[in-house]
Amino acid sequence: MGAKVLWTSAEAAAATGGRADRAWRASGASIDSRTVEPGDLFVAIKGEKFDGHDFVADAFLRGAAAAVVSRPPANAPEDKPLLTVKDTLAALQGLARAARARTGARVIAVTGSVGKTGTKEAIGLALSGQGATHVSAGNLNNEIGAPLSLARMPREAAFAVFELGMNRAGEISRLSSLVKPDVAVITTVEPVHIEFFGSVEAIADAKAEIFDGMTRAGAAVLNMDNPLFERLSAAARKRGLARVLGFGAAEGAFARLIDCSLHPTCSAVSAQINGERLDYCLSMPGRHWVMNSLAAMAAVRAAGGDLAPAASSMSRIKPLKGRGLRHRVALPGGGAFELIDDSYNASPASVRAALAVLGAMKPGAGGRRIAVLGDMLELGAAAGEMHAELAPDVKAAGVDLVFACGPEMRRLYDALPAKQRGAHAANSQALLPRVVGAVRAGDVVVVKGSLGSRMAPIVATLLAVADAPPRAANGN
Repeated sequence: MGAKVLWTSAEAAAATGGRADRAWRASGASIDSRTVEPGDLFVAIKGEKFDGHDFVADAFLRGAAAAVVSRPPANAPEDKPLLTVKDTLAALQGLARAARARTGARVIAVTGSVGKTGTKEAIGLALSGQGATHVSAGNLNNEIGAPLSLARMPREAAFAVFELGMNRAGEISRLSSLVKPDVAVITTVEPVHIEFFGSVEAIADAKAEIFDGMTRAGAAVLNMDNPLFERLSAAARKRGLARVLGFGAAEGAFARLIDCSLHPTCSAVSAQINGERLDYCLSMPGRHWVMNSLAAMAAVRAAGGDLAPAASSMSRIKPLKGRGLRHRVALPGGGAFELIDDSYNASPASVRAALAVLGAMKPGAGGRRIAVLGDMLELGAAAGEMHAELAPDVKAAGVDLVFACGPEMRRLYDALPAKQRGAHAANSQALLPRVVGAVRAGDVVVVKGSLGSRMAPIVATLLAVADAPPRAANGN
């Protein structure tokens, strides 16, 4: 049996206002020629650095069924189908609107300062056993990623889960108008991207834009333990939403934490969801993940899903690359160390969560807890202070050594006692050899920093240690 049809030429032409030069059928959608699958509709988006029209030929070589273009692409085979439009980004948005209009799925959208991707994945997993479930891939959550995720939504989906992100006011409102969620989840509000907003309250108002695309029948799932809960709740009610469902440890929460037991690799959770007691195992460590799971349970219930299978699925959540993925790295001279890859991004809240997870880990014989930290970016004038304020969390986690890079993380490094200072460098590339030279058998190492701090190369190099020749003892 062939792949199911996602778009026909006639449907895509109607959705985009474009002109198809021949009939075709597509089973998927892509904007990246490197990841095109056979049968995909390739949309040639023109960006700041790249123009998708330059890669149409590559997309067809990989088996694209057709391409959406605004001008004749260079070197493209003449016998391949094209859908010509005025603007390819507008066309992608047109496909998104058409996909949303034709679906009967219950649609859930997730935003928040931290925990968006993990919560989105948890909701998708919880619903996947209860009907065909479409989940946006990775962190496709911006003005291109969100419409692409909608355009990929299968006709037969019963549930759909999307992540919405932003770093400026107005962005989530535009995305919400496309996604039109039935359920909106705001994981929490923290001083992330505060450089562009000026206050945490302004960040909350920008997150509340997720309600803009909703009808009165929609439900808002909000963190009752967050100081901005009342502000967000008021925004939801101002938009006319009939249901505001709180989650957290607070009294009166729709999804209320009764108790949790935190372990190095998992958590045991007891909760009450709309009066129903649930006890479940969560295959992710840290209290922040416990909160994510409560948000997921509330969202599942709001979307009409069953709680028992949803709770059972929490034991099958797997960490994502750059977001807590763990590796056991063998050392050439014998022994191994544990590496926690949390390098995708960082904020004060997420760094504190990563340090808490590190603190729960037990190093091997002779090993240490090591934190490798890069700058947390986009924090504005208070950035230095926010970095220095992490020092008590480093102490509470029992971290033995901190390796830091960047001018802001220098503030934390200087706030630590001498025995905890591993090394500081101007950037991750300069820090890398100091970290690699220090790790030894039994260590537990977490690597974290904002994306712009480029901490991923440190992770890659540490993983490659297993393939390196044995090194001489350095006396450390």
